[in-house]
Formats: sequence, C-alpha cells, structure tokens
Amino acid sequence: MKPDSGVREDLEDRDPNKLNQHIQIVWDDIVGEPEGARSPECAWRLSHICFKHTRNWCYTLLAVIAAPPCALLLGCGFACLAFEQIWCTTPCLRCFKIYLASLRTLVQSCMAATLAPIMEAVGHLCRHIRVNIRRDAPEDRDLLIV
Repeated sequence: MKPDSGVREDLEDRDPNKLNQHIQIVWDDIVGEPEGARSPECAWRLSHICFKHTRNWCYTLLAVIAAPPCALLLGCGFACLAFEQIWCTTPCLRCFKIYLASLRTLVQSCMAATLAPIMEAVGHLCRHIRVNIRRDAPEDRDLLIV
C-alpha cells in the first residue's frame, strides 16, 4: 500500500488519475436545443437552474448516505483481495512453478531425443522444395516445383 501523503487530503482534485472522465453531468453536455426548436428563454434558464440544483442536492444526499458504507465495503474487499494475493495466490504459484521446473526439464529432454531428430530429417528432405508464384498462372495449375 502507498503511504498517506499527509494528514490532509487534496480536496480540490478528487480524481487525480482521471478515472471518471467519461461521466459528463454538465448541462451543456446533456441538453441542447437545435436552431429550429427553441423553448422560451425563461424556460431554458429555469430548466438549467432546476437541473443544476437537483443534480447537486441528489448527488450530495446519495454521497452522504451511501458513500461511507460503500467505502467500508470497498476497503474490506480490497483488503481481502490484497491478503489473498499476498498470502495465498503468490505462494501457490511459486510452489507450482518450482514443481513444474523438473517436469519441464523432462519434457525438453524427451522432445530433444524424439522430435528433434524427426524434424531434422523432415527438414533435410524438404530443403530442395521451391515455391514459385506467378501472377498469370491458371488457378488449377500446381505451383509447387520439386
């Protein structure tokens, strides 16, 4: 975990890593009237004010009611995830890697003893094959020349 940078959090920039740039809740990004369909100026201004204040109060109310329990659950969840990774998954993967090292050596030895000579012989047989591709060649003609 990162140590806290200080007792006082930066309250101005609450999204320094730009995690939620995709959330657009500004009036101009949500509502727009085209040139041919315009509401009266007073209705437009009143709608803008209603939207802005409703959005702010609703978000504030939800944040006050739901944010602390969500933070508690997320904190516990990430603590459990970190514990599981540190004390369970990483040691198990390390053991698995150690156990499979000998199996890897065995498989490499078997392949070197069996498949390598076979592939070398096939390569020796096929070394004289040449492929010529002609643009004007008919479709049914075999282009493989041995």
